[in-house]
Amino acid sequence: QVQLVESGGGLVQAGGSLRLSCAASGMIVAINAMGWYRQADGKQRELVAYISMSGTTNYGDSVKGRFTISRDNAKNTVTLQMNSLKPEDTAVYYCWGRARGDGYWGQGTQVTVSS
Repeated sequence: QVQLVESGGGLVQAGGSLRLSCAASGMIVAINAMGWYRQADGKQRELVAYISMSGTTNYGDSVKGRFTISRDNAKNTVTLQMNSLKPEDTAVYYCWGRARGDGYWGQGTQVTVSS
């Protein structure tokens, strides 16, 4: 089992920045990828960013050039730096991790961007 705990959400004005962090615990040695998804009201959950154990990253089209994902393997954390935030970035952001083929989710953290 893997446990994921997010932090760093909140309210920010359009154009501002926020940093989300996710701390992993449990079967951390088996984690081979981590990332962030988000779900806005009435919409499907979508990929925000993903990073593999080797550092390969992938971003959703809507956040490319504005968001940056990074991970600290020694601290078992993954961070999402969000810049130039837009009202359409408003959503609940979920940390995700994959270990031994199974996906794990955090409880989610709310990000609200006001116009």
